Amino acid sequence: MSEQRNESVVGSKSFTAVAINCAAKAGEWIKTKLGAYSNLDLKYSSHDLVTEVDKGSEKMIRSLIRTHFPTHSFLGEEGVEAGPEASAQAIAQLRDEEYLWIVDPIDGTTNFVHGFPYFAVSIALAYRGEVIVGVVYDPCRDELFLAEKGKGAYVHGKRMQVSKEATLRESLIATGFPADHRYALPVNMKGVQAIAPQVRNLRVAGSAALHMAYVAAGRLSGFWEIGLNSWDLAAGALLIQESGGQVTDTAGSPYHLGVRHVTASNGLVHDELVAALGAAGAAE
Repeated sequence: MSEQRNESVVGSKSFTAVAINCAAKAGEWIKTKLGAYSNLDLKYSSHDLVTEVDKGSEKMIRSLIRTHFPTHSFLGEEGVEAGPEASAQAIAQLRDEEYLWIVDPIDGTTNFVHGFPYFAVSIALAYRGEVIVGVVYDPCRDELFLAEKGKGAYVHGKRMQVSKEATLRESLIATGFPADHRYALPVNMKGVQAIAPQVRNLRVAGSAALHMAYVAAGRLSGFWEIGLNSWDLAAGALLIQESGGQVTDTAGSPYHLGVRHVTASNGLVHDELVAALGAAGAAE
């Protein structure tokens, strides 16, 4: 990675150093494979893709973490059976572990497969169910978003702050098109229809982790999506919270590792966004 980090600013815990190292190494390797993957498989639906690069990235990250912290627990997307039920069960079994690393080796695999340069490595560390370190690394832009609990969030070594839009009509909001076509996609589409006329514009770029990092950096006013998983959200949630924003479920209840329907924002438009989703029947 090209950028320099001031460890005295972002914290010198070995947890953070390992998270940064894992994200950087995996991200740089993933970038070399852009347009060069060899195996493409479907998981839960035709929109839920996995390649050998996803699996190789997760294997690399798991190996690096276990070299430093062999007793820590690990939850990676590619180690869990496809589908919402399996994902919910996996986090329920592990969420109370003392130390739990939560990893999405490529968030935005469909973008990666098509050569669309908007995907990221997402790594979070939770201590007894609370996220204490979050890293989202975009290898195409060499941007690493980093947060430590209670110590702020940073990109390019600079402290991040959420945007200052005070109403939805001023806001740029992001969402996604869920892979679950039976439940999550129809509900989310209700939200799209309801929110689009109320905001400055919507963005759907295909990586929840990067969308949340962009909320933390003030590039988006908010983000919501139905049917996500802990590996999509854990790192980004801490980024936003440490940048002064707010993360809840779509009903407005506080974020925790089991949340799958998420609303995240600069805090100023949060209640309005939650209310609009609720009024549209798009909250769950």
